[in-house]
Amino acid sequence: MLKEKIKILLVEDDSFLLGMYAAKFELEGFKVIMAEDGEKAIRASLKELPDVILLDIILPKLDGFEVLKQLKAEGKTAKIPVILLTNLSQRDEIKRGLEMGAADYLIKAHFMPSEVVEKIKRILSK
Repeated sequence: MLKEKIKILLVEDDSFLLGMYAAKFELEGFKVIMAEDGEKAIRASLKELPDVILLDIILPKLDGFEVLKQLKAEGKTAKIPVILLTNLSQRDEIKRGLEMGAADYLIKAHFMPSEVVEKIKRILSK
């Protein structure tokens, strides 16, 4: 029996980064769903019910904080771990994201895609 692939929703408006992360996660055996703005992220979350969401904060239409707030308020998506991935590194932004229910917070400049994959695997194994 084949183990079902872990479904990850990547929410990132930078198409280069989106492609890079998608390729890395696919190589690691994840099923990748992509959204390039906040509205698409919410629609994809409700439709696909991913196992984990990697969410940028600075996004067109709805920012990552608003997406996080809506996902946590919706019964179907409230329990999905959301990891914020962003270039914003101010302490209060990090604190705000975690207080809103994010499972973790990664600063893009500090992590290689392989490290992001490892972090996601650790969060999913909890």
